Amino acid sequence: MSRRAEHYKQAGVDIEAAGQFIQNIKKMVKTTFTKGVITDIGGFGGLFKMDMTNIQEPVLVAGADGVGTKLKLAFAFDQHDTIGIDLVAMSVNDILVQGAHPLFFLDYLAMGKLDVPRAEQVVAGVAEGCRQAKCALLGGETAEMPGFYADGEYDLSGFCVGVVDNAAIVDGSSITIGDQVIGLASTGLHSNGFSLVRDILDKSGLAPTDIFPGADKTVAEVLLEPTRIYAPCVRSLLRDLPIKGMAHITGGGFYENLPRVLPDGVSAHLKFGTWSIPVVFEWLKNQGGLDWEEMLAVFNCGVGYMVVTDKKSSEDVVNRLTGMGVEAWTIGEIVKRPDNQEHITIDLSDA
Repeated sequence: MSRRAEHYKQAGVDIEAAGQFIQNIKKMVKTTFTKGVITDIGGFGGLFKMDMTNIQEPVLVAGADGVGTKLKLAFAFDQHDTIGIDLVAMSVNDILVQGAHPLFFLDYLAMGKLDVPRAEQVVAGVAEGCRQAKCALLGGETAEMPGFYADGEYDLSGFCVGVVDNAAIVDGSSITIGDQVIGLASTGLHSNGFSLVRDILDKSGLAPTDIFPGADKTVAEVLLEPTRIYAPCVRSLLRDLPIKGMAHITGGGFYENLPRVLPDGVSAHLKFGTWSIPVVFEWLKNQGGLDWEEMLAVFNCGVGYMVVTDKKSSEDVVNRLTGMGVEAWTIGEIVKRPDNQEHITIDLSDA
């Protein structure tokens, strides 16, 4: 080993290990490259050349997010190969709401001491997420910060940039009375509500290797099931069908997310029971002593994404999604909003 970084290594930062890590991940990162990428990883910045062939007036859409305290379960269960999918999904699904096609993604991974095998597992998940979203992992940052993080822990954040033609921006402004709300199935918890999940799990006494109640998977598999990336199926809808508004159901659940795209004067009236609810949500409700109103304010409860379309197109939207392997349901309707009423109401009579 060169003596040039000997004292830095003694202080807790291994420059050579960091260099080896970059070499190790180059091959997996390259599997995400699209034709717009014109640099390799390892430079000071990533270069991307947009294909403007079918875009009249390009508008860039950017998003940044993390995975939240779901990371705590990844640490506790020592499972790190899917958390990167969650990271990509959180930003990609957010910019998708406005009709954007994701172009590239950058990640930030910070550890107290660089654990190369663990870091490679995390980045492998990020690369897989990018492949699912059909965007390039253009670059990122791996930071070694001695004394800043507990042993075995790390922090993770990500940044996505996409593009949409100005005329094709989806902003909800055309949503009107009679339009239908379509719910797209989640794969489970996705990446929000995990502070409450961890509290309920701790009190339950379940171990990560136990079979999850009502499921055929372990506790670790159910709770760390990665977030669904909706880009491929939603891009298909946008190409052929009149999508007026969309919402990514993350923190704040139903009550906080769909209202963000609804114009003044209307509200969404949803009917509980019109979609399938995975067992993990039933378990959390019962184990945590919660009611469905609180559950819907925290979790996606089986609906990870919503689209609003006109009534005559709603069946086509559901059929298109189902044909692409994404279960979907008509879960509500846009109605006139009375004064002082919330932008969303949920009929819980069948709860």
